[in-house]
Amino acid sequence: MRSLAGGGAPALLWRTVLVATLVCGVGLLPWLSRTDPALTVLRARSADRDPDPGTLRAIRDGLGLDDGPLALLGRWLGGLLHGDAGTSWVSGSQVLPGVVQALGASLLLMAGALVVAAGTVAAVCARTLRLGARGRLGARRPGGTATAVLAALPEFLVAAVLASVIGVQLGWLPALGWYGPQWMVLPSLALGLPAGAVLGRMLDDLLPGAFGEPWAMAAAARGVPSRSVARQAVRRCVPGLLPNLALFVVGLTGGSVAVEQIFDIPGLGRLTLQAALAQDLPVLQTGTLALVLLAATAGLLARLAARLLIGPALRDGALQSLHRPRPPAPRALPLLYGGLLAAVIGFGLPRDPLALDTLARLHAPSPEHPFGTDGLGRDVLARISHGALTTLGTALAVSAAALVAGLLLGLLPRVSGPLVDTLSAVPPVLAGLLVTGAMGSGPWTPAFAVAVVAWCPLAAHTSSLLRQERATTHLTATRALGAGRWYLLRHELLPAVAPPVARHALLRLPGIALSLAALGFLGLGAQPPSPDWGLLLAENQPYAERAPWAVLFPAAVLALLGALAVTAAGGVRLPRRRTRPTRPAGPPAERVVAAPRRQPDHPDALLTPVSASQTEER
Repeated sequence: MRSLAGGGAPALLWRTVLVATLVCGVGLLPWLSRTDPALTVLRARSADRDPDPGTLRAIRDGLGLDDGPLALLGRWLGGLLHGDAGTSWVSGSQVLPGVVQALGASLLLMAGALVVAAGTVAAVCARTLRLGARGRLGARRPGGTATAVLAALPEFLVAAVLASVIGVQLGWLPALGWYGPQWMVLPSLALGLPAGAVLGRMLDDLLPGAFGEPWAMAAAARGVPSRSVARQAVRRCVPGLLPNLALFVVGLTGGSVAVEQIFDIPGLGRLTLQAALAQDLPVLQTGTLALVLLAATAGLLARLAARLLIGPALRDGALQSLHRPRPPAPRALPLLYGGLLAAVIGFGLPRDPLALDTLARLHAPSPEHPFGTDGLGRDVLARISHGALTTLGTALAVSAAALVAGLLLGLLPRVSGPLVDTLSAVPPVLAGLLVTGAMGSGPWTPAFAVAVVAWCPLAAHTSSLLRQERATTHLTATRALGAGRWYLLRHELLPAVAPPVARHALLRLPGIALSLAALGFLGLGAQPPSPDWGLLLAENQPYAERAPWAVLFPAAVLALLGALAVTAAGGVRLPRRRTRPTRPAGPPAERVVAAPRRQPDHPDALLTPVSASQTEER
């Protein structure tokens, strides 16, 4: 249990403090947002009812709002200790049975999405596994454009297309409801395909290093079946992906709000969002606590699985580095995609994105309107081009900040591990509400809300890779020669860990751009008539069947951004090591450095310190 807790009593105390802070922050949401909770609850109960002072006073007295947030939180916690989470402020029903039922639906949907994601990962890595098991990875050409396009597509757009085409037009599968296994297929595809594309790209990035290790080359030389070699290579790389897999599990459970809304699934994410909008505190607090417990459980299981897979090698320092110098990536594809994106943006900038033409509503693409028009007669190309200026700039800034924060906090897993487990349980919409309540609404509020959680997968990736890199044989040998901890950090660890994490950050760039725009639905960011990309997709989604170009062209530009990000990430590689002239050899007695005694593996101990007499910078 001590190893599962990630460091014993201090880590457990840190987790408890974080969970308590999050639950208290959720409990203060109505007061942070500076709105009248009684008015919000009244509108949630009956939107047509007149909010007269007598009615609002009755709601305040019935809910005990005048007692203050601390008294409400104390009563909720006291009831929770006895298995009673209270009653809903909106419906009046018991909270705990409803949350448990919603959690069951979300877990079932998550299981189906993981099956789809596993199949997608297998399809993405099939070519690398086949060539690597046969020792022919040198003939592999970097690709991944189709994967980048799939990873860049927003989940709600994939869900809307699947529901309208397969569910409604073709009638192959049911598109609405949650009544049996058939109703799981389409939402599982909508959630599993993008998640599998991201995980597949991360695994495909690690596999060449595994196939280049001595055991793989020796197995191929001894005639070991290629399937066995490929299976062991996957086993070697999986521990580096387990923390992010745990984050995906939590995200598929609580962050699939849009998919649950489209397919009318009574899941936990949808329940939590509705409670946040209605300020139904008992439901919101109980749902958030369930997500936090799920995130903590998933994180602990991921760390336990990683220790079971490579625990002895981590303890003995017997691993090989998976991150070796990469050959120069071809520059043709990034230049091609970047040129296409720049051409689209440049061609549409001279056009007016706000000009209305009611006589040209939903017109098909033409020489006058190359991308067609939307429901108000506005030029889609002009709105895409002008929206790119703010969407891409803000997304790049948030991605850079998330990368720096993820690398720095990933170096301290005892601090960042519980923090990642807690923040990853917060749906992006709820994070936006909490940030807006604390900071107020402003132009940078959506960026800060997304940045609060965007660093979590990068920090988890950094910690996982660092833990394995510290157990490599070349690092043990370098340490035995007397290298200090800062030398090893600058010249060995960061050059090995930073490039794959940077490629991971680039892979998430399109998702960050969409998350920024998605907060506009709650009044936290861009609002109509702003040409933000997320708003373009949301505003034109009702016309997807009648005017598909209004949705397809913004989605195509977003997919083009994903292809550019993934192909450009191939150029992020280890820097070449500089060769330094060797120092004149001194007397043998002065040049012998005793190898320091290895200490037990501690997650926060980046390197085992050596004494000053043993340390000599190279």
